Parts: sequence; C-alpha cells; structure tokens
Amino acid sequence: MLLGSEPVRQSVIREALEGAGYLVLAANNLGSAVTMLADCPADLLITHPYVAEIPGHEAAKYLRAKNPGMAVLLVAGFLDDDRIRNSAVLERYEIFPPPFTAAQLVEKVREILKTVPD
Repeated sequence: MLLGSEPVRQSVIREALEGAGYLVLAANNLGSAVTMLADCPADLLITHPYVAEIPGHEAAKYLRAKNPGMAVLLVAGFLDDDRIRNSAVLERYEIFPPPFTAAQLVEKVREILKTVPD
C-alpha cells in the first residue's frame, strides 16, 4: 500500500513498483487507506514523513493497528525521475539528500518483504 498526499511523488513510486511486478494500492489520505486495508490487507505500507495533515509515523502506527503484520517503509527522499528533477531545475531549488533510483527502491521493498511472515 502506498500512502501519499503528493500526486507526483505517489505516481513516480507507484510506477516504479508496478514496473517491478508489485501490486500497488495507492491512497491519498488516511481514510482511503483504512478503507483499502479493510478490503485487501497489505504486506507493506510505504508512506512519507508527512501525509495530508498527519505525521507519516502516526499514520503508519494507526494503519498497522488495523493490519498488524504489515511492514512499514517511510520514504523521506525523492525518486530520481524527470518529473521531479525538472520541477527542481525550473524552480531553482536543491534536493538533499540526492534522489534514489527506482532500482534502489525496488531492492529495499524486496528486502523488507522478505521479513514479512507468510
């Protein structure tokens, strides 16, 4: 499950994971995530440090209480993608730490999912 309130970041991460063969349920807010989990329990929650007026770790704690076996990955950086990179260049701002690659994200997801009980 991908929980994020920033459409571009959410789209970039979703595409990277789906391209690697993962089924990704994407929610824009905590309420949508709760509804999705009721219909389809998730093995992994990917969220950001801050999501739609709530800290990401608080959202993760709340959702994990509803789906206790779910692993959590808090993504604090940006995926290396033209949609994000071009915005940074056009708006003349720096991104720190540097963006990570889709391959790095997919590898991290694989590592985490290996620890999820069957």
